[in-house]
Amino acid sequence: MLSIALPKGRLGDKVYKMMTSAGYECPDYADNDRKLIVESADGTMRYLLVKPSDVAVYVEHGVADVGIVGKDILMEDEPDVYELLDLGIGKCRMCVAAPVGYEDDQERTLRVATKYVNVAKKHFMEKNRDIEIIKLNGSIELGPILDLTDVIVDIVETGTTIKENNLEISEAFKDISARLIANKAGFKFKNEAITEMVNRLKEGMEE
Repeated sequence: MLSIALPKGRLGDKVYKMMTSAGYECPDYADNDRKLIVESADGTMRYLLVKPSDVAVYVEHGVADVGIVGKDILMEDEPDVYELLDLGIGKCRMCVAAPVGYEDDQERTLRVATKYVNVAKKHFMEKNRDIEIIKLNGSIELGPILDLTDVIVDIVETGTTIKENNLEISEAFKDISARLIANKAGFKFKNEAITEMVNRLKEGMEE
């Protein structure tokens, strides 16, 4: 049996369609569904339905052999897993956004609101920019609006929320999408089944 950790929520809806199209019996899913573990009728697959931010945790620790997770989470948490395939879904960009017309004063420390603390630190370190991170887990846009911070670092899909809050993207520095990852030991011992999944998903993407 192959165990796969799948994300709940908006990305999950796309993932389930992709898995089904690849020929895997994937469970019907709804946000209010309380069932967290579902097995396929033929007993070959076990699905763990988890929060997107937890997918890589289950895979890294071997509870799941494989999983599907956003590249943003892999960048932030850097789990010890194999990244096997870019699935091309859940596309967005990791961006720096600031109030419209904002000009950065290089003479002082830049205040940054984000939930991607490690990503932001690494990005600005590469630019030799001194920053102060203020971690927010939701409504990141409020940081500059309330003068808590100067800018934000966050994933942006359409940019609508950014514009509605009188912000603008000052820099888009990484393309984000969903990735298929594997536990390192699981990849060794269940290589045939995992490789077959990679190939079937690839075929579905090419159709």
